[in-house]
Amino acid sequence: MGLNTNDRSIAGFTMAGHSLVHWFETSIPIFLVVWLAEFDVSVALLGIIVALGYAPFGLGALPGGILADRYGPKRLILLCLSGMSASFVILAFASIADSIYAIAVGLVLWGVAASIYHPAGLALISTGVDERGTVFAWHGIAGNVGIALGPFVAATLLIFLEWQYVAAILAVPGVLAALYGLQADFDPTAAVDDDVDAGPNDELTLADLVSNSRTLFASAFAVVFVIVTFEGLFYRGVLTYLPEILHGLPVMGDIAIGAGLEGIEPADYIYVGLLVVGMAGQYAGGKLTNRVAAERGLMAMFVILAALALVFVPITSLGLLPLLALCGVIGFFLFAIQPFYQEAVAVHTPADTRGLSYGYTYLGEFGFGSASIALGGFVLGSFQLMAFFAMLSVFALIGAALSFGLYVRINGGYTAADDVSA
Repeated sequence: MGLNTNDRSIAGFTMAGHSLVHWFETSIPIFLVVWLAEFDVSVALLGIIVALGYAPFGLGALPGGILADRYGPKRLILLCLSGMSASFVILAFASIADSIYAIAVGLVLWGVAASIYHPAGLALISTGVDERGTVFAWHGIAGNVGIALGPFVAATLLIFLEWQYVAAILAVPGVLAALYGLQADFDPTAAVDDDVDAGPNDELTLADLVSNSRTLFASAFAVVFVIVTFEGLFYRGVLTYLPEILHGLPVMGDIAIGAGLEGIEPADYIYVGLLVVGMAGQYAGGKLTNRVAAERGLMAMFVILAALALVFVPITSLGLLPLLALCGVIGFFLFAIQPFYQEAVAVHTPADTRGLSYGYTYLGEFGFGSASIALGGFVLGSFQLMAFFAMLSVFALIGAALSFGLYVRINGGYTAADDVSA
């Protein structure tokens, strides 16, 4: 990677954590079909139980960030890895209890543990790494690897093993990553000035948290938070409904499946391909943050995403190859934008509240951003497909407008230094 020793150590630790968060996250839906057959419950009840597991993933980001500032990001990431692995072991033992409520306990515990990672991991990178853009890039790539491998490995293992054994096997990488993290040696504050105390703060009080929050939202971070929320609305809308949309396109019916491969859905492989292309987007976006101001990068990325959403429906009528190309481009820019907002948070927040800052960030991304799931379901059920992509385009254009406003304000004399000392 061309990084110094400290940067490489932090990169390896956070890449392992990021990939495993999404490894566990995307494997859970694979178990749904099995659980429906295993337990005598309705789809609605199981859906509620799974939702209870995913809800803390976004809502817990803020307390996770607060804990990262108080106890240090390394401790929190180790707790995250251990907690996620233990949760999947609980899922495995739920078969012995023969109770869907044991499944619920395991999923809720997973959501709580997983919510810690993003604020802690990104806080660690922002305060400990000199080549921040490069590590953001590799960190994002690792997340995409987990997104792609989690469901693939789970589905493959379920062909040969009972689901409880698969759940236990999926927990093993988390245990190994936690053991690796225990012996990982790095300086978590190597990238901040010597006169800045960005280490753990055991004396952090509720009054401090309120004061720090006021400081953040009286600065440019308030705009960054709203920008991230609109990025989350676009991101969640695309990733939630694109597989279903692809399945329903007429062009999918034109793909001939060979003998013995009737169970393969071409739309699923297109979707996985989009996630794989996203790795290149993460890398490119991360490297560009070293050369392009975060606000300018966000503007450009949002405008491109808005345009891609508007042309989706017309391009689907042109045939399979144009659709494949479009999905690849969407995957690239959908993930290329992420290092830019991560960099924007690092630029516009003080180092000693970086965990709190990223906690708010991922509350917007995964928490408030999930509102597009409900909005998307309503729009798809009530209007034509074009209305859904028009909605996504509006989200992106609002994000672009806010990024432009932030860029103008900064270049009009409002600096990051003024911001963090407000």
